[in-house]
Amino acid sequence: MLKGFKDFLLRGNVVDLAVAVVMGTAFVAIVTAFSNGIINPLLAVFGGSDELGLGFQLVADKPATFIAIGPIITAALNFVIIASLLYFIVVVPTNKAKNRWGTAEAAATELELLAEIRDLLAAGPEHSGGKHES
Repeated sequence: MLKGFKDFLLRGNVVDLAVAVVMGTAFVAIVTAFSNGIINPLLAVFGGSDELGLGFQLVADKPATFIAIGPIITAALNFVIIASLLYFIVVVPTNKAKNRWGTAEAAATELELLAEIRDLLAAGPEHSGGKHES
């Protein structure tokens, strides 16, 4: 049972997923800092003198009815920034590497072909279709 668990953990998909989660968390921290340091102050410029930020209030003199648009814009920009960073830093180089060096499927096909050749050679010259004299 422990061997199966070890095989599961060392399978490529699990390791790739763990790396992706760690990278995603790091990107979120960087983009959140960027948003808090640059985007939020820029949105505050458009929000006017209201301390609640960019948005509008449904009922006057009731802060609980304030609809904040600034955090929605910030979240949307965070998503676009994170998605574009991951695409250009992870996906594009990975696709280029796969196109350049081939995929695991191609390697499996080559291994199958080599196994067939080995089996034909082991079967002897009478099964290979060639005429060899020893």
